[in-house]
Amino acid sequence: MEHAVSNLVGTPVLLSILIVFPFLAALTVYPVRSARLQTLVVTLTGAVLIAASLLLIPRTPFTLSPKSLLGVDIHVVVETADFLLLFVFLHIGFKHNHTLIKILSVLQIVSLAYLDVRTMSGEHLRVAALYGDNLSLILVLVASIVGSIVCFQSIPYMKAHEEHLEVEKSTRRRFFCVLLLFLGAMNGVVLSNDMGFFHFFFEVTTLCCFLLIRHDGTPAAVANGLRALWMNSLGGFCLLLGMISVFTRLHALDLGRLIELSSKSGIYLVSVALLCFGAFIKSAQFPFQGWLLGAMIAPTPVSALLHSSTMVKIGVYLVLRLAPGMRGAFLSECIAVFGAFGFLAGAALAVGQSNGKKVLAYSTISNLGLILACAGLNTPEAFTAAIFLIMFHSVVKALLFLCVGTIEQRIESRDIEDMRGLCAKMPVTALITVSGVIMMIMPPFGLLLGKWMAIEATAKNLAVVVMVAAGSALTVVYWARWAGTLMSEPFAGRFFPERQPFLTWGALGSLVAGGGVMTVAAPWLYREFFTGILSPGYSPPYVVHGGGLENGWGAFPVLPLAVVAAIGFAVSIVALRRASRVRIVKPYLSGLQTDTPGMFLGPGNRPVKAEASNYYLSSIFGEKRLATLVNLAALVFLILILGAAL
Repeated sequence: MEHAVSNLVGTPVLLSILIVFPFLAALTVYPVRSARLQTLVVTLTGAVLIAASLLLIPRTPFTLSPKSLLGVDIHVVVETADFLLLFVFLHIGFKHNHTLIKILSVLQIVSLAYLDVRTMSGEHLRVAALYGDNLSLILVLVASIVGSIVCFQSIPYMKAHEEHLEVEKSTRRRFFCVLLLFLGAMNGVVLSNDMGFFHFFFEVTTLCCFLLIRHDGTPAAVANGLRALWMNSLGGFCLLLGMISVFTRLHALDLGRLIELSSKSGIYLVSVALLCFGAFIKSAQFPFQGWLLGAMIAPTPVSALLHSSTMVKIGVYLVLRLAPGMRGAFLSECIAVFGAFGFLAGAALAVGQSNGKKVLAYSTISNLGLILACAGLNTPEAFTAAIFLIMFHSVVKALLFLCVGTIEQRIESRDIEDMRGLCAKMPVTALITVSGVIMMIMPPFGLLLGKWMAIEATAKNLAVVVMVAAGSALTVVYWARWAGTLMSEPFAGRFFPERQPFLTWGALGSLVAGGGVMTVAAPWLYREFFTGILSPGYSPPYVVHGGGLENGWGAFPVLPLAVVAAIGFAVSIVALRRASRVRIVKPYLSGLQTDTPGMFLGPGNRPVKAEASNYYLSSIFGEKRLATLVNLAALVFLILILGAAL
């Protein structure tokens, strides 16, 4: 990593806005009881973060070493805050009598104290606290823009959520406080070059995750929050062990210098493997997927935030950041196989689910596995595919989670079967949801573009390409099934009017529009952003030609396909208008219809209601059948990765 310094005026101010300002906004909103003032603080903070992230684009790359915060050495502030945070974890462990949390908290405190003693001994070399390149910038844009949009939608959502639960004393201010804290921590993670800073912000996201999952305070919510806390604390401990290993070699906690070391060094590979273990847990890869699945119990904006723009992206970001230093090592190949396995396993488990949130959760785990596979493949094509997948997955998955939350509040169910015929009850939301599904699997949209790049990149690795191809096929199964269910059932020529709060329409509309605009702009985005991500030794793998991306293997004509998609959308609108004038005919029930619509005579001449439902193939893809096998196989892969490092 080359540390290019930008002296453009305003960079320190922008970084303060992106990292520190959300923390201050969180402290501001917490004591506010007025719903209007809460709305003002959240919307203003989101707008400021969006603007600051966009203004950071021309100031990248940069390196920044702030000296103090309020007159105190910034490193002392972060180290002290990190210790306090770990003691908070320890307090939670004692409060809930959770043995694992207590053990992991103590282990982290001891490890951090060891590093602190080594620092005080004078062995520590000061490094740049913050560093930003195009990879960091993309993650900042994702967290600040997508994360802020999720916060906007959470305002009307939480109002309806508390009304449904008949909450006597609103806790929205606490909820908004943690959301804003989350955004600042995410920006801090991806902009940290000093690994001490990275660990602190890493653990802030862990605390926020726990608080958001347990927000409703039910026994199930608390239990799932605690599971998320101990699993991510395990990830934090792995991160600290990796930092100790790095410090032994470098006498500094410099993420940039770590990447520049030779991948043939044994201690280097051990350091990277430990850091990657922490990343796998943070990204909820098998067998640590349980915390992310448990997060579904939280209000839906939490799921949107965890699954799309924050938390789970930290892990894949760290592995991508470390990838250039692993080039040519067997460890990198092991990570590629592990990621491809996660992609296939997540897709297979998603096929067996009818719970909409669970489909989205397994889809997230699956897509993150594909990104890790690309990082492990460690080629320019694979690296480019990973960045496209991060960008488009963040936008589309946030959209789909918010759609499910909106639907659930209307029909009081998140089951796909209960969404049958939703196009008549909630026509706009159904159309937006179907658009999100199409963006996941159809051309010309960016996720398919990323998968095309990923499959090309895996062509020389038989095991990886087979798993990626099989996982891609299963992905089409569960997305196409969901979209077909939403658009099923005749609407008899009329739609029911749908009303949603302005912020809900704004969030859904901006995300679906953003996915479309980003798709059309994909060649330009590649030319302006992606070529600057590739490290020395990596040459840009694609050329922009004719509104598409080309290489020696083939081409993906983005703009021509976008024109075809636009024409197809226009034709579908015309077909819909014609269908509304067609006479609706009831299904033929083998001549056994009764006078009651939709009923037929069954065994014993008893009336039976005729119902249609999807196949979920639970005997093949059900959790009870697959989950244990998948987790055992994932453990084997993790042991292989550790063995490769040693």
